[in-house]
Amino acid sequence: MLRALTTGALGMSSQQKTVDNIANNLANVNTTGFKRSTIAFQDMFYENIATSRQGAAANRPTNDAPSLQIGHGSRAVATIRNFMQGPLTETNNPLDMGISGEGFFQIELPDGSIGYSRDGNFNRDASGLIVNNSGLPLADQIEIPMDAIGIMISQDGVVTAQMPGNQGLMDLGQIELAKFVNTGGLAALGDNLFAETEASGLPIIGMAGSEGFGVIRQGFLEQSNVDIVTEMVKLIEAQRAYETNSKMVQTAEDMMQVTNGIKR
Repeated sequence: MLRALTTGALGMSSQQKTVDNIANNLANVNTTGFKRSTIAFQDMFYENIATSRQGAAANRPTNDAPSLQIGHGSRAVATIRNFMQGPLTETNNPLDMGISGEGFFQIELPDGSIGYSRDGNFNRDASGLIVNNSGLPLADQIEIPMDAIGIMISQDGVVTAQMPGNQGLMDLGQIELAKFVNTGGLAALGDNLFAETEASGLPIIGMAGSEGFGVIRQGFLEQSNVDIVTEMVKLIEAQRAYETNSKMVQTAEDMMQVTNGIKR
């Protein structure tokens, strides 16, 4: 009965982590470029109590006979992020960029390293650099002249500007995208940024629209891929599972009280 208590408590802890993760998904339903995540669980170790083979030593399972094994609950082992494309919404802001397909914008972090983001909500800082909402610049270091009267970004990431008194376009640079062999291995940094890890592998850099890379849509933003209905269904499932595990703890406690109350 003590095993049932600890197993039920571990089940409650697992479902609490599920609820916490769902809460984070729902909190970011309007976050640009956000990717929903799920919690992966594993069953915990099993205790080999006995074997059905006559004469076999206890606690030593054999290859040719089934054994009595009792598990010890579950545990959360990983967060799995879903990088499915979110819907693109038109904003008509010339510095908003949505990636249609695979790839990440490269953002230069304060320590000089590179972060990766699907959030294409960019602005121009005081020096003319294209920066994100946290003031971090694109790694491509594209600077827009202060007197530019129009900004054009092609689907392959070429940035040009219309200058006053000039009928031609000034070439300002090229926005390159990054992709990974294992996108699910990226580590979330917050602020809509991800970092490479050993699991993700090294970034593959390329031009938007080239083989394996998506295209850049000027004046669009990629929305969160969180589906509210799906999250609410998962929330109800987690709540019911939590209640069932709590009932298991209560039942085990009641059984222990009955056992302690037996009189010889």
